[in-house]
Amino acid sequence: MDFRQLRQFLAVANARSFSRAADQLNMAQPPLSRTIRALEDEVGGPLFDRSAKPLAMTPLGLLLHEQARQVIDRMDDMHVMMKAAAFAERRRFTIGFVASTIYARLPELIRAFRRSSPEVDLVLVESTTLDQITALKEGRIDVGFGRVRFEDPAIRRTVLRNERLAVALPRDHPLAAQISPLSIKQVAGEPQIIYPRAPRPSYADQVISLFRDHGLEPVIAHEVRELQIAIGLVAAEEGLAIIPESVSRSRSHDVVYRDLLEPATSPIIMSHRINDSSIELATMSAVIAGEYEGWGYPVPPALIQAAAEP
Repeated sequence: MDFRQLRQFLAVANARSFSRAADQLNMAQPPLSRTIRALEDEVGGPLFDRSAKPLAMTPLGLLLHEQARQVIDRMDDMHVMMKAAAFAERRRFTIGFVASTIYARLPELIRAFRRSSPEVDLVLVESTTLDQITALKEGRIDVGFGRVRFEDPAIRRTVLRNERLAVALPRDHPLAAQISPLSIKQVAGEPQIIYPRAPRPSYADQVISLFRDHGLEPVIAHEVRELQIAIGLVAAEEGLAIIPESVSRSRSHDVVYRDLLEPATSPIIMSHRINDSSIELATMSAVIAGEYEGWGYPVPPALIQAAAEP
């Protein structure tokens, strides 16, 4: 007898009907009946009292049922254990990221990492920079990509690059007719939509500081949770938004983007535990260095060092 026969026998015993068992097994009744007949020939006696309504097991059938159930349960347990063991053998690498880094070529870095380490389970978690610091220290993520500098003795941060800032404004706004870069003073004269609302400090504080560094006080019309809401409110003509330049790649028929006249940037920062020497972190660092070189971006020396640490 084999496991297929035992499972079919248990299906008939539990359903107490050949026809119902055949339906449950998604098979025709005649081959199911032949399987049971073959089992009965092998064990040397009938397993079911076919005159009983509903179908009932004979004493021999009850004995086989008890033994078959133990065998099948043990086999199912073994399958679960083997799958769990196989999953445990796979390495896992968890990345935290702020939403705006998705526009800053993070998807390309993720694809390159997957190509270089196909055996690693990659997990992505959207979270603020502040939440990333806590998650790193608690071991819930392995690397974070954010935009805000936080000092913590347990965390090492690397500024990958400084991304220029731009302005998102409604398509029909008077300033949208100006093709040349807009000045901070021009932008400050309009209601501002900033994000994220919380937690603070955040990218919102970088934007506010940009205005104040030029002696200007912004008029804040809305503080919203996330980038996409800010862009939506710009489309609704609720105000302007200072955004990372890479966001302008996401085109909308209601929103246009203009450069800023004055130099203004927001950092893209990679953070990880200071004592982390994992192969996955080194691989990620090497991937970023390689991709940055191909894109013509300067490669931070700290990134090269991190790639060579393991």
